[in-house]
Amino acid sequence: MDSEAVRSFVRAAELGQLQHAADELGVTQQAVSKRIASLERELEVRLFTRTARGVELTLDGQAFLPHARSIVAGVDRAVTAVRPVSRALRIDVLGLRSAQAVILHDYWRSHPGIDLDVVTLKVDDPHVAAAAVQAGDVDASFRTVTDPATLPRDLHMVRAFDSPLQLLVGPGHPLASARTLTPDRLRKLRIWVPGIVPRSEWAEFYDELVTAFDLRVDATGPNFGNEVLFDTLADSSDVATLVGARDRYIWPANYDLRRIPIVEPTLAYPLSLMLPRLNPHPGLRAVINHFASLAPLPGTVWLPSWARTARRSTDQ
Repeated sequence: MDSEAVRSFVRAAELGQLQHAADELGVTQQAVSKRIASLERELEVRLFTRTARGVELTLDGQAFLPHARSIVAGVDRAVTAVRPVSRALRIDVLGLRSAQAVILHDYWRSHPGIDLDVVTLKVDDPHVAAAAVQAGDVDASFRTVTDPATLPRDLHMVRAFDSPLQLLVGPGHPLASARTLTPDRLRKLRIWVPGIVPRSEWAEFYDELVTAFDLRVDATGPNFGNEVLFDTLADSSDVATLVGARDRYIWPANYDLRRIPIVEPTLAYPLSLMLPRLNPHPGLRAVINHFASLAPLPGTVWLPSWARTARRSTDQ
């Protein structure tokens, strides 16, 4: 099996565009297409369907992707073993508009010479992300295994930073003119967070948040993406949602959505970085130090139970 064909498949799957994969790999789009076509012939399955927006994985492609990542990681480790220069630092984030990606971008801008590869594994179970770190598919992952007893022994987590929450509402919402809000003012509101995945770390977070402050978080309905959520908020006088203060979102200017800080206490989502205990990528130390340099949140902060006793990255 041609490892470069497998690599082309993985990057096309992660980026959703053959041209983007070609640009990253330094080849033509035609070369990427030929590699993937050859791989499909060898496997005797279709790995992608072509759409107007790019490519999407078939069911066979979805099944093959984690194994393909392992193949690429194994080749990279083999090459690194005989070359003095290691590959780019690869870190998994929940989304490219998430607070993790925003802060990593800030770090990269202040260290433009670093070879950094930011990816999204598109998995909800943190244990699946842990397996990807163990396999070397990524060097670190912004995921949290909330029960330390279930974290693989060869991995550990460092507390990266805490992301304060804001209430996001449309201009017709009764709280739209508020400059700040305390948690007690959120009671009885319909806070719509569609698509909370059971047993995910954020499902546990919202369970504790609801219990602690007697909130009404509505997770009904499938998650059709931020665009649909923002459409709903812009037209609604009673629906709100929660977003991270550092998360980067874009919506049409005429929506006039309002981000309102929550204070006394600040509600914060703790973010951890999962990495190997032994021989982590040498570039991780500087990234962790960057997190440790971030200013702590002011005032009283509420965190879920698993984060209250967790050590900050400065303790590692």
